[in-house]
Amino acid sequence: MASLDSDYLKYPERSYGMDHDRYEWSMLQNRKKVTWPNGKKIALWINVGVQFFPLNQKGIPFKVPGGMTKPYPDLRHYSLRDYGNRIGIYRFFKALDNYNITPTFAMNTKLAERYPYLLGTIRERNNELLCHGYDMDKLHYGGQDNAEETELIKRSLDGLRKLSGQDIKGWISPAKNESENTPDILAANGIEYFCDWVNDDMPYNFKTKNGTLTAMPLSTELEDRFIILNNLHSAEDWANQVEDAFEFLLKESKTSGGRILSLNIHPWVLGQPHRIQYLERVLEKLSDNPEVWSTSASKILSAWKNQQ
Repeated sequence: MASLDSDYLKYPERSYGMDHDRYEWSMLQNRKKVTWPNGKKIALWINVGVQFFPLNQKGIPFKVPGGMTKPYPDLRHYSLRDYGNRIGIYRFFKALDNYNITPTFAMNTKLAERYPYLLGTIRERNNELLCHGYDMDKLHYGGQDNAEETELIKRSLDGLRKLSGQDIKGWISPAKNESENTPDILAANGIEYFCDWVNDDMPYNFKTKNGTLTAMPLSTELEDRFIILNNLHSAEDWANQVEDAFEFLLKESKTSGGRILSLNIHPWVLGQPHRIQYLERVLEKLSDNPEVWSTSASKILSAWKNQQ
């Protein structure tokens, strides 16, 4: 078997751990144990994606997951996404309130512009908003002009901050896709945490040219769209997997410190009448457990930072 080329070992970023300086490599099991308020074991982060998928999507550099799939005008899929923002989201509100669960809403700025009544409802609920980019077809990617991306991020954040009246501190890129410049631009525009990196179960510091961000662990593996529409599992399977993850994290927390259960859900997926019962089942199980602390993403981040 041939050995590695010697040039491989001369790579300038070759080092112990990661081949970059964005964050320090560490084993989760070796980190300082975290304790959530009142001794809770699990911090529950329910992240609701409130999204706008353009009917005439460009698909640059790729068609976003969950976007239109048929030739223009793909009214079938467009109207389903619209259904989530008019009907499914209100089923979410009811279910979340019934079980006293605190959600965080990840909203596209374009949706905030087009659906003022929905933004107004979220404002009245006093729930945290994080920016989900401009819309689900405005992707951030390698090779994108830096000035273009800078303008897009600034327009997205400025617009949502103005419309919502909130000082938006969180970000998730459409499709969780970003360029090498995205974190630097986010930090320069007042973002404190972002959710694009899914390589950990707990927050960690992420270095940028404009200061430190925190990478927050918003699970893709437990996302409703990923499990139901990508993996083609049933809504009941989704509920089973969430409950399995919860039981494991709860057991792990007894010896390893507090853990985060993050659920990324979408009203156009779980807000359907044949699926909402499984969301309600999960929320009931989580709300009944005295070890669960249900709160916003920012409050979880604050509690974590205070112990670093």
